[in-house]
Amino acid sequence: MSWLPEGFEPPARLDLPTGHHLRPIRATDVGIDMVAVMGSQERLFGLFGGVWGWPPATMTREQDLEDLAHHEDEMRRRASYNYAVLDTDETRLLGCVYVDPPDKIVDADAEILWWVVDDAVGTDLERALADAIPRWIEQKWPFERPVHVGRDLTFAEWTALPEPGAASDPS
Repeated sequence: MSWLPEGFEPPARLDLPTGHHLRPIRATDVGIDMVAVMGSQERLFGLFGGVWGWPPATMTREQDLEDLAHHEDEMRRRASYNYAVLDTDETRLLGCVYVDPPDKIVDADAEILWWVVDDAVGTDLERALADAIPRWIEQKWPFERPVHVGRDLTFAEWTALPEPGAASDPS
């Protein structure tokens, strides 16, 4: 059984008050994605490296292309969603928003997380995402118990959660 109801169509776009927008990421975004990811690699690895080992310091264009193609395939299969945060003319990728089935959080029906490039941290764009994403999830997605990683719990708390199926310590 899918984690999304039959017939549900994920939103194709979210416009932000800053003039930026979200749309599903594509493999053809590799050029602007590579600049965004590698330009913020150290901070992103600090957030996601413990869980995903991403992004590696030596990530190649081919590896990024493979990763983006994988995200496209996940969206086609309705397994997971990755939205690019883009400027108006889509010449700059400024972050990503992930809408995933619950992996580490047992009582959730979705895990939502996002990141922005280093030079967008603390800006109107980051504040707009923090405001818009929870409303977008509530209004446009079919979840009853979404958890916003980085908001409902810190990235460190999320990273420290046991992996699914990991044996718990009986002591």
